[in-house]
Amino acid sequence: MKRREFIKDLAVGGLLLNFQPGLLAQGKKSPDLAWIQGESPAQITQEAISSLGGIRQFISRGDVVVVKPNIGWDRIPTQAACTNPEVIKTLIELSLEAGAKEVKVLDNPCNPANRTYARSGIADAAKEAGAKVLFPNPHKLKKMALKGEWLKEWEVYTDFVEADKIINAPIAKTHSLCRLTLGFKNWLGALGGNRNQLHQKLDQAIIDLAAFFNPCLTVMDGYRILIRNGPQGGRLSDAKLFKTVVAGVDYVAVDAAAATFFEVAPQDLPFLRIAHQKGLGEIDLEKLRIEKRTV
Repeated sequence: MKRREFIKDLAVGGLLLNFQPGLLAQGKKSPDLAWIQGESPAQITQEAISSLGGIRQFISRGDVVVVKPNIGWDRIPTQAACTNPEVIKTLIELSLEAGAKEVKVLDNPCNPANRTYARSGIADAAKEAGAKVLFPNPHKLKKMALKGEWLKEWEVYTDFVEADKIINAPIAKTHSLCRLTLGFKNWLGALGGNRNQLHQKLDQAIIDLAAFFNPCLTVMDGYRILIRNGPQGGRLSDAKLFKTVVAGVDYVAVDAAAATFFEVAPQDLPFLRIAHQKGLGEIDLEKLRIEKRTV
């Protein structure tokens, strides 16, 4: 089978495990990944978390939670440059229902934050759900030892390191430098400083960052994906309605699944291949238990 055909089969679910309704309720082991498709971003997000055993598998009563979206660009949701606001709203609501003491939403955008937070729809959605929406504040930056293989230290927003739990909620997009921007690259938004310097060794930098932040859960927004002119796009024709959310604890596996949205083999992305070699997660989707269903 040609690689392109193999990836296409993955994308349509030909090689994924399809579970019957109620399987988890019967005491079966939770899947490694939940791959949920449907018309509503909120519903497929909720169903993905449910498939993994429910939000209480990840969030405990009294937790301070940071939900990390991509709010990088001055774009509306249909342009698919920022995480879908309904995905973020749902994650906040679920976390609060699980008893979280507080849920914060924070990113360090490339465009001015007052514009990106508003135009993306995330600020209003997050506030409506009960989260504390934080703008990047230079006074909350602290140079920290990241202890990465290449990235030894950097300025990090302290809200991330002070949180009890972090949920990474990226959007799947093309990118001019690293081909795709997924969960790994979303961590640049947790940093201050001159982030352009990280482009010197971007693949290794984002691996070091992912290992440092180590989210309790990664929820990939694939409701609309940016298939060209990433990472910011601009034209509605740059986006594709894909109606999918993939969620899991293994952030390497989540990015590997999202790579197939674009008919890209996970091993063809250096950051995924290296992360797998370092033992940070799985990129061979055939080795994973993946629950795929449409709601």
